[in-house]
Amino acid sequence: MAKSIKDAALEYHSEGKPGKIEVVPTKPHSTQRDLSLAYSPGVAEPCLEIEKDAETAYDYTAKGNLVAVISNGTAVLGLGDIGALAGKPVMEGKGLLFKIFAGIDVFDIEVNEKDPEKFIQAVKAIAPTFGGINLEDIKAPECFEIEKRLKAELDIPVMHDDQHGTAIISSAGLINALELTGKKIEEVQIVVNGAGASASSCTKLYIALGAKKENIVMCDSKGVISVRRTDLNESKKFFATEKNVDTLEEAMEGADVFLGLSVADVLTVDMVRKMNDHPIVFALANPNPEISFENAKASREDLIYATGRSDYPNQINNVLGFPYIFRGALDVRATSINEEMKLAAVKAIASLVKEPVPDVVNAAYGLSRLSFGKEYIIPKPMDPRLLTVVSTAVAKAAIESGVARRKITDWNEYAIKLNDLMGYDNKLIRRFTEMAKQNPKRVVFAEGSHENMLKAAVTAKSEGICHPILLGNDERIQKLADELQLDLDGIEIVNLRHDREEERRSRYAEILSKKRAREGATYDEAKDKMVERNYFGMMMVETGDADAFITGVYTKYSNTIKVAKEVIGIQEGYNHFGALHIMTGKKGTMFLADTLINRHPSTETLIDVVRLTHHAVNFFAYNPVMAMLSYSNFGADTSGSPVKVHDVIKHMHEKYPDMVIDGEMQANFALDKNIRDAKYPFSKLNEKDVNTLIFPNLNSANITQKLLQEMGGAEMIGPIQMGLNKPIHFTDIESSVRDIVNITTVAVIDAIVQEKIKNEIV
Repeated sequence: MAKSIKDAALEYHSEGKPGKIEVVPTKPHSTQRDLSLAYSPGVAEPCLEIEKDAETAYDYTAKGNLVAVISNGTAVLGLGDIGALAGKPVMEGKGLLFKIFAGIDVFDIEVNEKDPEKFIQAVKAIAPTFGGINLEDIKAPECFEIEKRLKAELDIPVMHDDQHGTAIISSAGLINALELTGKKIEEVQIVVNGAGASASSCTKLYIALGAKKENIVMCDSKGVISVRRTDLNESKKFFATEKNVDTLEEAMEGADVFLGLSVADVLTVDMVRKMNDHPIVFALANPNPEISFENAKASREDLIYATGRSDYPNQINNVLGFPYIFRGALDVRATSINEEMKLAAVKAIASLVKEPVPDVVNAAYGLSRLSFGKEYIIPKPMDPRLLTVVSTAVAKAAIESGVARRKITDWNEYAIKLNDLMGYDNKLIRRFTEMAKQNPKRVVFAEGSHENMLKAAVTAKSEGICHPILLGNDERIQKLADELQLDLDGIEIVNLRHDREEERRSRYAEILSKKRAREGATYDEAKDKMVERNYFGMMMVETGDADAFITGVYTKYSNTIKVAKEVIGIQEGYNHFGALHIMTGKKGTMFLADTLINRHPSTETLIDVVRLTHHAVNFFAYNPVMAMLSYSNFGADTSGSPVKVHDVIKHMHEKYPDMVIDGEMQANFALDKNIRDAKYPFSKLNEKDVNTLIFPNLNSANITQKLLQEMGGAEMIGPIQMGLNKPIHFTDIESSVRDIVNITTVAVIDAIVQEKIKNEIV
């Protein structure tokens, strides 16, 4: 385990296959016939079609979903001119973001050329390969000419994200901040500190939104960019002001908006206090802003503040824009990314914060519900709605402005296609991780001396997911940690059998015996149980000494389930609880239940499982489309498990008519809507893609889940407990470190939101 961010980063990039991206075949390639179609002689046919009509390259090749991330390494992040090759990890990282947020494939291209003309010619020469070009980390002022020329001379979308990404996102934030303050963009006084590519693009986009050029003052490292200066290049001359101000401090007096894209701590509290009422401060220098969050907030109460950091409200993050802008542009085969498309992205991003926020996003930010206001003027980067909202807006703008070569007419179908992309990889666990890091909880790890659980606890702490508490013999745990070179600093170890825990064992026993007194429980029996890790750990959660509990790498889950019912209990409104697995793969996201708890469920048990699953899927920001599985379809078999499923469906249709659920049905009919709709057009699932499978018993559910997991090609998250009063989550003896970390993340999310949702019944 790495002990520093440097070691961790180097290990991350080098372990296994070096780098972060790879090329994966998308067509069958197992037989000689497959290979003859993929290459010679079959490949000649699409070549000839493309020769006749270049547009068919989008039909026969990956061009339409392929973006080049191109850089010469002259302005890499905060590292400066480190060279093309040294910048390659950043370009690979950008490619990874394109893929995980919008399903776009990327080749990263590092061009060892600083001369703008030669760089332009190199990019033009390779442009036929791609559906779009993302210019990255090219220094100003060369980047302006490079982008301008390539946009004019190529017929595919070209965007320098360093310029336009921040401009688009900050513009969305500015629109909303101005609305909150009641100010008009054409009237506000704007101060921009920084004169690089991003600052220039931001300011020009503000002008496109209505800001008056005469109301803008831009500063560089030498002070105000003024008409009186003689050292200005052409880019800076455009912003030169006639105002009689020379310093940032002078410019800030009477300002309404501050945009910083410069260096840390350049903006003082006194400068902010000289601004007009209800000032807007976007301090976007990374990693440390022009004025810290604490100082900005201390300066005045009427401030609206944003940074580029994830640990404060209102993060201006380029990932809110570029994946979805290119997604929309590619999907209509746009010839460019024009001003209309950028403005459409701005308005779409701005509008999203005014819509009701899904529970899965709210979970990240305490127990209060996010709503449009001073600390929520910009969507959260992990908001799953960004893909559909922004991509659709950009695609529509491309069509309406005449740069689209392909028209989309069914926008509902397009939204469904985009939503399917959300399930391509482990986006869910990535969102969960970001949420957990916002509000980490105290998580008890039952088997602290188990190697995988110990590694998972250390990993979860290092990732900021939780505050781990390890149960077990402290000496044995420390010895194992030393052998594995794990740093336990800041991790609590509780030796539940030690004399120092006598008082707590007694207290827990008294609470449990009183709670179960009417069920024959006695204090002595409860006291004996408190030397067993599952009883003790769950009592920690029950009493508030911890927030969540992870167990299972030693203990049979059937025994753990019994303890959970006894100590924690089942949520009001239910008589049973269950477990859910989430599978994310190339065909989307699928929810599977019940995969762990109920071996031979009765009709009543299955009804509870359906209701719990429906609620859970809704929580994860998906609309549940549920199929109850069996070996027969719609009453074809009148005995055995199909009868129970048939009765459950009848109950659900009568009691919950708005719930989209049907069955009993075989798995192929559930997953293939064409054959299902043709044979059973009466189904409530007609024309719908199923995303939730309810199994008739644990045998079929567990076998299916394990089989899919072992076959690979998908990420499994689970089991996720549904229905207990407190966050108690289960692993098993085969769980890897990453499996346990994923469950820990889910447990933290569960702990964050449980107070809000535990009594909600579908």
